Amino acid sequence: MQHAGIWRDSAGDPAHPLIVLVHGSMDRSAGMLRLSRRLDDDHLVVRYDRRGYGRSSHHGPFTVEQHVADLVEVLEGRRAVLVGHSFGGNVALATAARHPHLVAGVAVYETPLSWEDWWPRNSAGSKAVAHDGDPADAAEVFMRRLIGDARWEDLPERTREIRRSEGAAMVGELADIRANAPWRYDEIRVPVVAGHGTTGSPHHQRGMAHLVEQVPGARLVVMDGCPHNAPNSHAERFRAEMVDPLLAMAGAPWG
Repeated sequence: MQHAGIWRDSAGDPAHPLIVLVHGSMDRSAGMLRLSRRLDDDHLVVRYDRRGYGRSSHHGPFTVEQHVADLVEVLEGRRAVLVGHSFGGNVALATAARHPHLVAGVAVYETPLSWEDWWPRNSAGSKAVAHDGDPADAAEVFMRRLIGDARWEDLPERTREIRRSEGAAMVGELADIRANAPWRYDEIRVPVVAGHGTTGSPHHQRGMAHLVEQVPGARLVVMDGCPHNAPNSHAERFRAEMVDPLLAMAGAPWG
């Protein structure tokens, strides 16, 4: 289903409380499908391709402000719990800061805080922003670092072309949060669960711990043995360790 250029899909009973899953950079709604399937028995779960990715509009601007506007369109005035993976966590938190009446709680996993002065300049996202040249090349460099050269080379040529075409969105959104803090800690007044895996990058681990220190009442979850893509690779545990505690904090029904 397309709405205002944003492709979305939903599963579960529309009468149940709403959960919206927000994917990260160089990903799409399919990356949250396994998690959705573990939530849709007792919730209405919406996944969507963020602007610049998958089946959504590939026209900019690719700023957090635009991503927040897109998410508000997806919510259609209904209050929801938001679950954001990586960059998607910044979209979720910025939406909570600007539209608290629409957000009952936020779970974020390994969300980059790249505007902080201690955030490393050699992370995959930082190198993508610093890439001097075609955004498509930056996307390929990012993907090679994320999945490895062998897996990248094994992808069908058409898939590689599509991922390269998403470079403009990736560079735009990552450059935006490098230059501008997308939300302030004191603006977040909804329940928050922030998590990272023990195999995640040190800066992601530090970032989630820092967020919890700065947001009153926020809860830190450390997922033992889990990588950056835990919402997909460990969906059952992700629900149990990240989402269920947030739902208890938010209190259903919240719509």
